[in-house]
Amino acid sequence: MADPLLNESSFIEKASAHVLENLSNEHFGVSELAAAVHMSRSNLLRKVKKETGLSASQFIRKLRLAEAMDLLRDTSLNVSEISYRVGFGSTSYFIKCFREQYGYPPGEAAKQEFKDPGLPPKQAPGFRWKVLAAGVIGIALLAIGLYTFWPSSKEVVLEKSIAVLPFKNESSDATNVYFINGLMESTLNNLQKIEDFRVVSRTSVEKYRTTARSIPEIARELHVNYLVEGSGQRVGDRVLLNIQLIDAASDQPIWSEQYSREVTDIFALQNEVAQKIAEAVQAIVTPAEREQIDKKPTENLVAYDFYLQGIDLLYTRIQENMEAAIPLLQKAIEEDPQFSLAYAQVAIAYYFLDEYQKEKQYTEEINTYADKALLYDSQLAESLIAKALYYTQTGEYRLALPHLEKALDYNPNSTVVIQILADYYARVIPNTEKYLEYALKGIQLRLGANDSVVQSYSYLSLSNALAQSGFVEEALVNIDKSLSYAPDNYYAPMVKAFVLYAKDGDLNKIRESLMVELQKDTTRLDLLQEVAKMYYFQEDYEQAYRYYKKFVTARQDNGLEIYAQEDSKIGFVYEKMGFKAEAEDLYKTYAAYCERDESIYKSASKAVKYLIEGQEAQAIEQLQIFAEEDNIQYWVLLFLEKDPLMAPLKDDPEFIAVVQKIKDRFWKNHARLQKTLEEKGLM
Repeated sequence: MADPLLNESSFIEKASAHVLENLSNEHFGVSELAAAVHMSRSNLLRKVKKETGLSASQFIRKLRLAEAMDLLRDTSLNVSEISYRVGFGSTSYFIKCFREQYGYPPGEAAKQEFKDPGLPPKQAPGFRWKVLAAGVIGIALLAIGLYTFWPSSKEVVLEKSIAVLPFKNESSDATNVYFINGLMESTLNNLQKIEDFRVVSRTSVEKYRTTARSIPEIARELHVNYLVEGSGQRVGDRVLLNIQLIDAASDQPIWSEQYSREVTDIFALQNEVAQKIAEAVQAIVTPAEREQIDKKPTENLVAYDFYLQGIDLLYTRIQENMEAAIPLLQKAIEEDPQFSLAYAQVAIAYYFLDEYQKEKQYTEEINTYADKALLYDSQLAESLIAKALYYTQTGEYRLALPHLEKALDYNPNSTVVIQILADYYARVIPNTEKYLEYALKGIQLRLGANDSVVQSYSYLSLSNALAQSGFVEEALVNIDKSLSYAPDNYYAPMVKAFVLYAKDGDLNKIRESLMVELQKDTTRLDLLQEVAKMYYFQEDYEQAYRYYKKFVTARQDNGLEIYAQEDSKIGFVYEKMGFKAEAEDLYKTYAAYCERDESIYKSASKAVKYLIEGQEAQAIEQLQIFAEEDNIQYWVLLFLEKDPLMAPLKDDPEFIAVVQKIKDRFWKNHARLQKTLEEKGLM
């Protein structure tokens, strides 16, 4: 067998060393390891997954179990002592994990013949931790995707995907609905904080509040393996809750409980439910995640009651309800001036009230409440989301990014964060890889959403992301899904035209498809400039000018600063049509755009600017810089050589070479991205 050390990365060596140095510390989890190796939690998760095929939590646990095996064989320590020595706070949990890993309980370790090929014989002490780490990786690669139930055969592990169905109010008092909804929302939120789970959004399950569908049918529609059902009522100062976790495959409960608790125990009840569900499906809950789940949002139950009333209204996203929610949340804050979650939700409510308004009214309110939320709990996902929304409101997107990524660390299943990040990486900070990853995650969490329009736009975004990354067939499948949910989707036909062009390369066909859509609404500026652009690529400058002229006039009349990146093409067409002065003005606005551009396309934009100025050598230099960029859009490959502005370089060997380099790099990244997404279970 090859020496496992030869296959082990230095990163895994360092990470293993840090875990082993903190072996007895049960609180040394993913966040602590990330700090030790000077990485963000999200980067650590990606790196460990790439190197070992495991989540970071699984990686740490396997190191602990491998050390436990050594101690069981080489020392006289009992199981309880060893469990604490290797960082398990619970002996029973240690025994369960050990049995899952090795197929027998730790008490039998000394008696069993050790056949695991992943752990080599003991080496010299100086290399012990390296060999241990390599052995753990070997075990992980052999065991991934399987549980061993000794002495029976192996079974495929069910993905820990779960949906929390709307809880039923069993009280005759309809005013208690908000309280029961609050129990459901808290259960959902707590489970969302566990990275080992995939938890579909509340939007996806809301339509099952009243349904005749069976559990297996619901599970198939939501693509989940487990469902949580609950019902309850509030009677005076007591909470009665019936809850069960159902295995979708068998349609049988695998855990159920009836609770009768004082209202004062509401937070302990919510935390216990999340913990019991996690244990029932053997989900890994890190110490950091447990800390997040165990947090009490407030000690003041009156404040919490106002909060539940407000959040139940806020969830609807209906303007009148959001306006009614804010005073209730403010009453919660009056009762508890340090109620971070309430501050965050007020900020979020103000953001959504302003979202589609041309004149923003609540920017300062969003900032004030977001800052208060962060002041009282900077490690709350909602606090970070609130501040990110403030930066989104003010257009400071790069300042929003770290808040969003940190929020995702605390709530890996947050559909709000994933949706915003997908939008950022699509439009604001272009990055095709991240755009596609978040679009895929968003679809997984919003499967079965009640609103067909929301579903349509979700699949539209995913199709666009797939096409940009070169996954043309997959993009076509998803744009058809988008249209099936909402045939009158405003943008889907335009995206479909581009996806079909990516498939067949027919400029006439895409132009005709775009013309059909433009005839439905001749005021659409996006379609005006796209139709003009297709004529431009075909060097039909008279027709291109016809549509560009309408676009430029409408842009000026409405005082809009849009599509500045297209002014090079528009200027070129104007120049061809003899409008020299107008062309020069457009070239100037394009040059100003190039100076502002901080995206990965900056060098490509500058190359076009140099070509306009007749500086071909400098244009080649900029294209060579651009050829080193990753995560560019597939459209660059499809249209770069067709661009009439590139005509002076057409026969230049350097240009031909640099275009080939751009293509080669794109497809190399495409193959890597596909592998990465498959490993993450996203494709």
